[in-house]
Amino acid sequence: MPAYDPSRDNLLLFDGVCHLCDASVRFIIRRDTKGKIKFAPIQSQLGRELYLRDGLDPESPTAFLFLTPHGAFKASDASLEIARILGGWWKLALVFKPLPRALRDAVYYFIARNRYRWFGKDDACMMPTPELKARVITE
Repeated sequence: MPAYDPSRDNLLLFDGVCHLCDASVRFIIRRDTKGKIKFAPIQSQLGRELYLRDGLDPESPTAFLFLTPHGAFKASDASLEIARILGGWWKLALVFKPLPRALRDAVYYFIARNRYRWFGKDDACMMPTPELKARVITE
């Protein structure tokens, strides 16, 4: 079990080499002014262990995994839960919650399958900016 206990925080596991995922993390940071959400790249030791614990393959990450004190959310559910936590106008995204998860996830996974081709990727995880460094947990 990892030394870090995510059950007390909102921890978003993201693909650290994906440009779209990196942009999404930066988007969340700019809007999460109270710092409610922490981050861990799936490629980190902690990220790998937690991703595996939820039955996902860290060698082929296909979805955000958002761990909260209220449970684990992945794919479109993770995105909607993040919108709920961000609050304000972002909560309007919750209008999509009543749609069948299969439909929401089909759109999510279509984008996920094409994200490297459309947005690019790096060979290694991005280097955190100073604003991100305080909120990235790797161990």
